Amino acid sequence: MRRTSLGSTGISVSRFCLGTMMLGSWGNADHSDCVRLVHTALDAGVNFIDTADMYAGGETEEIVGKALKGRRDDVVLATKVHFPMGDDPNHGGNSRRWIRREVENSLRRLGTDYLDLYQIHRPDPSTDIDETLSVLSDLVREGKVMAIGSSDFSAEQIVEARWTAERRGHVPFHTEQPPYSLFMRGVERSVLPTAQRYGMGVMTWSPLASGWLTGRFRKGRGDGIGELGSFRSDMIPYKFDQSLPGNARKLAIVEELVELAAECGLPVSHLAVAFVLTHPAVSSVIIGPRTVEQLTDLLAGAEVTLDDAVLDRLDALVAPGTDLNPSDADYTPPHFADASLRRLPPQRRGA
Repeated sequence: MRRTSLGSTGISVSRFCLGTMMLGSWGNADHSDCVRLVHTALDAGVNFIDTADMYAGGETEEIVGKALKGRRDDVVLATKVHFPMGDDPNHGGNSRRWIRREVENSLRRLGTDYLDLYQIHRPDPSTDIDETLSVLSDLVREGKVMAIGSSDFSAEQIVEARWTAERRGHVPFHTEQPPYSLFMRGVERSVLPTAQRYGMGVMTWSPLASGWLTGRFRKGRGDGIGELGSFRSDMIPYKFDQSLPGNARKLAIVEELVELAAECGLPVSHLAVAFVLTHPAVSSVIIGPRTVEQLTDLLAGAEVTLDDAVLDRLDALVAPGTDLNPSDADYTPPHFADASLRRLPPQRRGA
């Protein structure tokens, strides 16, 4: 398994990072099988594992903790905080109060006394970035966290966080974790170049576009949603709704990708993952298998590289910087979702 440095942290990580969202009740409920999956990844040379407190309500972190007993020191372990962990509105977000409490919960569930990377899972408009960076910096100085990162931050939010850290004497974000695939290339416009400009490590997620780029979902073979299981079909149906033009376009492009992959002697999934790793800003790509068989299939493509001729053909299919289905975005800024944030109040209109 190839290795690279995680940005400017000096931490050496495998080019594949094991994503664990499917371990536990959201995907594979068999804990023993999940532990076997983690061990299979480690034995294959993967030394980078990404999880989050909210995955299966904390169950996933507990599974990862079981799997790493006796092997913790050889693993670069990353987790995330932000999403609600209960009905109490204070049990979530990016506040000092919540992060200080939840990092202890994650450490307990993971069975460790330190985290190699602690990430803010999403931006939180209700919390000043100064407060978030302040408590994260305290955790770094205390030795509970080695490095800190962001996830799904826009380029301007990355810049704001960097400037705030410099002006307030905080530890800056060392990494960014954006979604990136052949079908979701929007981050190429500014997020990836900005992260690169600041020397941040980039660990991208969803290289297979939530299953679209496995080659399983084809024209004339149904929409494939039934194969996804209840989690994906219930939680993110907008990514598969064929009435949306972007999703209809995905089906057409998959057919062309199947042909291109065959010419290259590759499965579509290997082509898709290799594409992501080609970008110079990307340190590691997160793969999220549910079974050992899925993991083994992806690991077989770990050494695949693509030449310029193939990359040019991929650019012709999906233009650089393009998201085929804008609805695929997993974070919507409040000023997009709340009309009152982009309109003058009635009494000021026409003034």
